[in-house]
Amino acid sequence: MMKILMVLTSHDQLGNTGKKTGFWLEEFAAPYYIFKDAGAQLVLASPAGGQPPLDPKSNEEDSQTDDTRRFVNDAPAVAALSSTRKLSQIVASEFDAVFYPGGHGPLWDLAEDPLSIALIETTLAANKPLAAVCHAPGVLRHVKGADGQPLVRGKAVTGFSNSEEDAVGLTEIVPFLVEDVLKQQGGNYSKGADWASYVVTDGLLVTGQNPASSAEAARALLALVNSQ
Repeated sequence: MMKILMVLTSHDQLGNTGKKTGFWLEEFAAPYYIFKDAGAQLVLASPAGGQPPLDPKSNEEDSQTDDTRRFVNDAPAVAALSSTRKLSQIVASEFDAVFYPGGHGPLWDLAEDPLSIALIETTLAANKPLAAVCHAPGVLRHVKGADGQPLVRGKAVTGFSNSEEDAVGLTEIVPFLVEDVLKQQGGNYSKGADWASYVVTDGLLVTGQNPASSAEAARALLALVNSQ
């Protein structure tokens, strides 16, 4: 049985605004059900373990989708999310693929987390696919390839765009801009229309631009697992 690891943020503070952040519900729920419905066994992890913080905005009515509504009414899924494993307990070799949902939280914790960085490097070095969507491509910031160069250097990548960050009014709040960092690390960054699904696959690395890209990114990851 295919085994997929989903890595969520444990960070819940939106800079020094006093507002809450965390992971984005749609970016978790849509891939969760694509993987589940494909028969995958899912393991959820986060730096602190336990219940990862949900970005409250992602649970508002205009952010709801069929997948988020399905999740809220799915007791086993809610229970699984409330008891994520600590990243320190995760053994990369046990998994066929890794998926990082976004939300602003990962910019603060997962992007700087040595365990997350090592997990990504180990997964890709073992020729296993990895996907990150929306803000989660920011977790690649300090990741190196086998040659010691930035992982994204020369790779086709996408992630939450500067224009989308401007639209949500957080350009001055976030610790870094995903688009800028991917470009600074030598990635061949491209983007689609703001808020429309846009996914890029380069080798074993799948990146999605925004919440709408979550399902397509999950399907792209599944295709890579199934092609191996």
